[in-house]
Amino acid sequence: MAFQQGLSGLASSSKALDVAGNNIANASTVGFKSSATHFADVYGASLQGGGGSQIGIGSTLSGVLQQYTQGNITSTNNPLDIAINGTGFFGMSQNGSTSYTRNGQFHLDKNGLIVNDQNRSLLGVLADPTGAIPQQPPTDQLKVDFVTGTPNPTSTASVTANLDSRQTPPVLATFDPTQPTSFNSSTAMTVYDSLGNPHTLSYYFVKTATANEWSQYTRLDGNLPTGMTALTEVPDRLVFSPTGVLTATYLQGSATATTIPGVLPKSFGVTTGATSPLLFSVNIPTMTQFGSPFAVNDLTQNGFAPGNLAGISVSKDGIVQARYDNGQVRNIGQVALFNFRNPNGLTSIGNNQWTETGDSGQPTPGNPNTGIFGVLQASAVEESNVDLTAELVNLIVQQRNYQASAQSIKTQDQILQTLVNIR
Repeated sequence: MAFQQGLSGLASSSKALDVAGNNIANASTVGFKSSATHFADVYGASLQGGGGSQIGIGSTLSGVLQQYTQGNITSTNNPLDIAINGTGFFGMSQNGSTSYTRNGQFHLDKNGLIVNDQNRSLLGVLADPTGAIPQQPPTDQLKVDFVTGTPNPTSTASVTANLDSRQTPPVLATFDPTQPTSFNSSTAMTVYDSLGNPHTLSYYFVKTATANEWSQYTRLDGNLPTGMTALTEVPDRLVFSPTGVLTATYLQGSATATTIPGVLPKSFGVTTGATSPLLFSVNIPTMTQFGSPFAVNDLTQNGFAPGNLAGISVSKDGIVQARYDNGQVRNIGQVALFNFRNPNGLTSIGNNQWTETGDSGQPTPGNPNTGIFGVLQASAVEESNVDLTAELVNLIVQQRNYQASAQSIKTQDQILQTLVNIR
C-alpha cells in the first residue's frame, strides 16, 4: 500500500503548501489572520483489531485553523481607520446579513454611514440627543451628519473678566461707544439669532464715582437694547465687595438687585428675518474687581450657526465624535465589538470577513475597553499576523515532504517493476 501512503503524503504536503502560499499572499493584507494546517495519521480498519504489527496507510488533513493572534498596529492618515488592540471583532451589516472582521479600514458613504470597502455598514450604538450612549442593541445606522442642521439661537452669553479697581471715572461723563475716553474697558463676542446669523455683542464698562461700583453698557451690532434710545439709555450697575467679588447687579437702573447676582436678561431687535427680539441672558457672576489690569479670561455663548463637517475622531472606548466648522462637537455613537466562544468555528467569506456558525456560537456584543474586549486605536490599522520568515521556512519543509512522498512512490514503482521482470 506504499502507493496510497505516498499519495496521501503528496496530498497533505500540497494542502500545506496551499495554506502557506495563502498566508504569504496575504502578508500585507490588513486584518488578515494566518492559518495553520493540522494533519492526522490514517489506519485501515481491521476485524481482528489492532496490534503491534499495525501499519498506517498515510496522512490526512484534519483541519485548517486560523490563528487569531494580535497583529502589529500601524498608523495611517485616515481618522476612520480603526485598529483593535486586543480581543473582539467589528460587526458589519449589509441587507440584514451580519459578518465580522478585524479589518478596520472604514470611510463614510454618501449618506454619512460608516462603511468598509464592500459597502457593509459598521455596527454600533447611536448617541441620544444629549450625546449620551444608551444601553441598546447595536445598529447599522452609525451615521455622521455632514451638517449640524438647525441653528441654535443664543440664550446665554457669559463673560469672565477682571475690572481694574485702580481705574477712575472716564474723562467724558456721557457714554458714547465711539469715544474711547467715555468708558474704561470693553470687549466683544459673537452671538447668533434663530436663523444662525452672527451678531456682535459688545460690552462697555465704566467706573462710577462710587467706590466698588461700575456701569455696564451693551450693544448688539452697535444697536441699543430694545426700548432704549441714546437719550433714555440707563446702564446696568455692578456692585463689588471690598474683596473684589461681585455681590449685586442692578438691571438698567432698577432699584432692586437681580435675584441672582450677575445674571442680566437682554433684549435686542434684529432685522435679518430671524425671531425678533433676540432674547438672552448675560451671565457675569465670576466678574472680579482687583487691583490689576483689565483682562478677559473667558467669553462663551451657547448659540451656533449651521456648520459643515470638519473632522471625525474615535476614542479608545469607541466613541465616534464629529467636529464641525462652527465649533460644535457631537457624539455620534459608539462602535460595538463582538466576541465568540470558538472563533475557529467562524466561516470565512473572503474580504477578511467571517460569519457565525453553530460551531462558533452566538456573538457576544460589548463595548471597547471593557471586560474582555480590546482597546480601539483610531488612525491606525492592524497588520496581518503572518510571520513571513516562518512561512518561507515552512515552504522549504513542505517541499521536502512532498519530494520524499514522491520518492516513496518512485521506490515502490521500482520494486514492482523488479517483480514483473522476474522470469
